[in-house]
Amino acid sequence: PTEVEAYKANLLIQDMVELAKSESADGRIDTLVAHDWGGAFGWGHAATFPAQVGRLVIINSPHPGTFTRELKTNPAQQKASAYMNFLAHPKAEAMLAADDYARMWPFFTLMKAGPDGFGWLTDKVKDQYREVWGMGLTGACNLYRVTPMKPPMPGGSVDSIPTLPRERLMVTSPTLVLWALDDAALLPGLLDGLEDYVPKLEIKKVPNATHWIVHEQPQFVAGEIAAFQQRTATQ
Repeated sequence: PTEVEAYKANLLIQDMVELAKSESADGRIDTLVAHDWGGAFGWGHAATFPAQVGRLVIINSPHPGTFTRELKTNPAQQKASAYMNFLAHPKAEAMLAADDYARMWPFFTLMKAGPDGFGWLTDKVKDQYREVWGMGLTGACNLYRVTPMKPPMPGGSVDSIPTLPRERLMVTSPTLVLWALDDAALLPGLLDGLEDYVPKLEIKKVPNATHWIVHEQPQFVAGEIAAFQQRTATQ
């Protein structure tokens, strides 16, 4: 859909609920693995439908409780998240697509995705991204347009960022958070106090890895998920 309102978190979480009911024999998800925007909905899914989520694995995606706090109080995180307002701009799609997606590639290359860094962003992978982006960017941009959890614009107030009731943010499923410490957009302060919302929490901090850790170290990520599943098999 192209309507901004269609991308509200509660609607996308409900899609996940229905998908699990359709694809899982008992309607449950053994292990929900989520990154970035997927993590935003993963946190919400586990908090809202705890009986459906056996385990939760989050990869560099902030919990809404700590994200709200940091957006309201931490100038460094406000600066790191300022790109969200650009992606919410009414003409973001056209600006992003211009000149062979010239404004898109820095999201990768500034975090060492290219040949001078981890090297996973090859010409072949770039062509795959071009193919997907060519199908449309509106859905992705709408995620930024619809969310109220963005840093204030210059001259704006943090009062526009909502604070949700703590009881709506609690996650009771066993949870593993993999956090690449060189993520330029999501700073480590987002981990502070996370245990207040997630009683069964494990945090694995990964140095020398960026927001794109899933691409940089896929075997490491898969191994950590498998080990977590084994550790929590009886929970």
